[in-house]
Amino acid sequence: WILKLDECKVPRTEEPSLMGSMSNPVKIRSWQIAGLPKDNLSVENGVIVQFSRRWSLFIDPQGQANKWIKNMEREAGLDVIKLSDKDFLRSLENAVRFGKPCMLENIGVELDPALEPILLRQTYKLQGSSVIKLGDSIIPYHDDFKFYMTTKLPNPHYTPEVSTKVTLVNFTLSPSGLEDQLLGIVVAEERPDLEEAKNQLIISSAKMKQELKEIEDRILLRLS
Repeated sequence: WILKLDECKVPRTEEPSLMGSMSNPVKIRSWQIAGLPKDNLSVENGVIVQFSRRWSLFIDPQGQANKWIKNMEREAGLDVIKLSDKDFLRSLENAVRFGKPCMLENIGVELDPALEPILLRQTYKLQGSSVIKLGDSIIPYHDDFKFYMTTKLPNPHYTPEVSTKVTLVNFTLSPSGLEDQLLGIVVAEERPDLEEAKNQLIISSAKMKQELKEIEDRILLRLS
């Protein structure tokens, strides 16, 4: 896409990137505090998840995405479910009804047909409210509902039909991501005080950047 910009003589920054164009340092830092690996591939995956119009299916053999989503959505009351749960559909219905995030863990190469209305967002209006049909039930559809799926399969082969219904996100740990995590483990064992200080600095930096952005936004609002 960079070559296409140059061909069309579109002005651009020297080194355009998906991260720089579609996200901001404050958001990225908050993801990393929640457990997102710091390598570029993982951050780009986070940006894809944020802006995708389809629900994300994470290829997650090391559990990196699972950990990140659980930490990121904990305060929002994340529901974690499995297809093997007896009340799996009821839990999903409650998340849809009350606008809670929901994560479906450990799926295989085939998706349960019961998920299709969710994946395709088959909502419609009933007496002025958005509803969706799950199984035999018609339930209110809350706009704050979020849905995530994870699989531990290292190299799953999903059919084109499945691929058109979800956003496949490969969260397999990269060499640079592994290096960063191993360094963190070593420092935490050898100098836990340094690791704790680093984490506190990361949190403080994120808060200050967030405050700075809010101040800039208020200034722009007053000038407009």
